[in-house]
Amino acid sequence: MDPARRAAFDALVAVHRQDAYANLALPGILAEARLGGRDAAFATELVYGTLRRRATLDEIVAAAAERPVERIDPPTRDALRLGAYQLLFTRVPAHAAVSATVGLVKAITPGATGFANAVLRNVSTASLDDWLDRVVPAESDDPVGHLVVTHSHPAWIVRTFSEALGGDRAELAQALAEDNEPAGVHLCARPGRVDAVALADEVGGAPGAFSPYAVYLPGGPPGELPAVTGGRAHVQDEGSQLVTAALATAPVSEGPAQRWLDLCAGPGGKAALLGGLAAPLRAKVTAVEIAPHRARLVEQAVRGFPVTVVREDGRAVGVSEDLPAGRFDRVLVDAPCTGLGALRRRPEARWRRSPADLPALTRLQRELLVAGIAAARPGGLVAYVTCSPHLVETQVSLAEGRRRSPHPTTLLDARAYFPDGMPGLGVGPTVQLWPHRHGTDAMFLALLRRSA
Repeated sequence: MDPARRAAFDALVAVHRQDAYANLALPGILAEARLGGRDAAFATELVYGTLRRRATLDEIVAAAAERPVERIDPPTRDALRLGAYQLLFTRVPAHAAVSATVGLVKAITPGATGFANAVLRNVSTASLDDWLDRVVPAESDDPVGHLVVTHSHPAWIVRTFSEALGGDRAELAQALAEDNEPAGVHLCARPGRVDAVALADEVGGAPGAFSPYAVYLPGGPPGELPAVTGGRAHVQDEGSQLVTAALATAPVSEGPAQRWLDLCAGPGGKAALLGGLAAPLRAKVTAVEIAPHRARLVEQAVRGFPVTVVREDGRAVGVSEDLPAGRFDRVLVDAPCTGLGALRRRPEARWRRSPADLPALTRLQRELLVAGIAAARPGGLVAYVTCSPHLVETQVSLAEGRRRSPHPTTLLDARAYFPDGMPGLGVGPTVQLWPHRHGTDAMFLALLRRSA
């Protein structure tokens, strides 16, 4: 068996049968197999590509096998997905893709060897475009089903994105297509420790297009960079940097701006940036995280900054001594969400999440927003942030949280606190970023000022 393909298969098994995340499972699998360089890159492409294109692959495999993929034994099914991905989406020669995948099946489910060989040879007889002509529903008859197969997203996510984009079908196709492209690695140059231009020169990257702290990394493992290991930079999507900086730069009403609060701080990227921005202003940040392991990550991320980490439920404002009500000048509510804005980075999430996740998440989002408003002083600012474009998690949770709060708030036009000339920010007052518009995760930001 080819070790790179075996590693990719093991990672898919971990994702599909053990609910693992690919970005967490794959590095350990590669290390155990002692794979590096081109072999590790090939295995990584196979894993992420197969996860992203699962709906497309399943339709084609089902047609080639003349049976639904649900009726194929799970290990064989994962191997066929890997083989079909090589045949349809890579430059691997057909004979090599078929031979190597059949060898994999022979090792894991010997009884399915002949079946796998027949299915993959059938797949290899046509190009991706030809297969799509056969298996994709006509757009005029089933527009959602057409996009589900063409761009490999569940139907509910297709509808969610369509609603968030105002029903623009051309832009919807762009947004879905962008989710299937690997996300670039962005570094955050920590204020006071290194500037973005110097960091870009050091790592061979380029300064970001929008955030003054962003650097686009050309490749390689970012965790091994001296700037990252030395605490001068950290890995953070440019969109996360932009929404954090907007809170830090928007003006508060009369009075000081020395007490800042990150109400949902794990794993610590936004807290670290807030700490870097607070330091020259002699401000202090309280970073709240309820999960012990995530709180430890925050502690590591903010080391050396004026940030105090509190292990507490963010909804305990006014109850916990560490979270007094009405005392903070700037409050970040980076609420837990479905993560639909980061599907480029976690492709398995599109198949793992479902509409059934929304009630519990939106309840938590609204409770945290109410707590964040309570924590802010009159005239203080609250930033409500989610990494999701779902209107229920953005506009609806925002409206409900404001309605349930006993403290009135006014919405600021958040666009004013993004870089001048940044395109695609919408009509305001909230901002929704998108991968296809801005090259960032699909971050949502609302800026509120507490009135009383």
